[in-house]
Amino acid sequence: MLHPSCIADGQRELAMESREPLKKERQLGLLQDDRHDSGLDSMKEEEYALLVKELRDIRLQPQEERGAPHAPAQPWQQQVTEEGDTFLHLAIIHEEKALSVEVIRQAAGDPAFLNFQNNLNQTPLHLAVITEQAEIAESLLKAGCDPEIRDFRGNTPLHIACDQGSLRAVSVLTQYCQQHHLCSVLQSANYNGHTCLHLASIQGYLAIVEYLLSLGADVNAQEPCNGRTALHLAVDLQNSELVSLLVKHGADVNKVTYQGYSPYQLTWGRESCRIQEQLKHLTMADLQMLPESEDEESCESESEFMEDEIMYDDCVIGGRQLVS
Repeated sequence: MLHPSCIADGQRELAMESREPLKKERQLGLLQDDRHDSGLDSMKEEEYALLVKELRDIRLQPQEERGAPHAPAQPWQQQVTEEGDTFLHLAIIHEEKALSVEVIRQAAGDPAFLNFQNNLNQTPLHLAVITEQAEIAESLLKAGCDPEIRDFRGNTPLHIACDQGSLRAVSVLTQYCQQHHLCSVLQSANYNGHTCLHLASIQGYLAIVEYLLSLGADVNAQEPCNGRTALHLAVDLQNSELVSLLVKHGADVNKVTYQGYSPYQLTWGRESCRIQEQLKHLTMADLQMLPESEDEESCESESEFMEDEIMYDDCVIGGRQLVS
């Protein structure tokens, strides 16, 4: 257990640290993209100075010294920035791991605090995944953080982990949540219509794709907007290894999009002949011909018939009528 004086020192260091970028450029990009103007980096100077003063006065006390388990909320639990970030949000953003763990430990009986969403609907668990702090994500889940909560883009923390390709985060999020939560998250789509499997497939993370399938992710789940499955996406991306993996795990090669396209039909006009050969012998014959080709043939035959049977006498070029 951390001594109260150590916690206080950690808080002062957190409050007084300069507003430098995160250690990894990728983390910085994700925070800028997903958080927009949230966090200390965007605060006005006077607001930042005020927060520093407030945090200096905060003192975390070990839970045993606070009395009953349902004691009133501590001052640090009530601190919220203009962007909706709690003290825990800020500690995670700035990678103050020891402080984050202690806050989580003391807030274990307060799910409202642990699941608090900032102005971008991000919980501390979302931020732990974005900043690739798997051990903090584990602590949050063990303390009762809800893995099904969505951010402003409809992403659960697992969606973010799959999109980032973070094997550790995916492993933690799937191992330390209850089974009913896991089943729900695997089935849910974000506001772009993508499941976790779709996101991992789009990014080409084969290990994560295979792991999600082993957990029961629906290999034939369709995007709600156009009906593409992960196999359709793999063809679009010309990822032959992903095509093989999905077929191996039972992907339906005859599943069509809402426009009626099978994965094989999407191979036409693409560079990879290997993918086309992979899918050709598995696809039903009537789902191999492009619908456009059928329409063109129909139009050509109809055009020939019309030309044989009908004489046009109303053709005009340059304002003058043609005489047959």
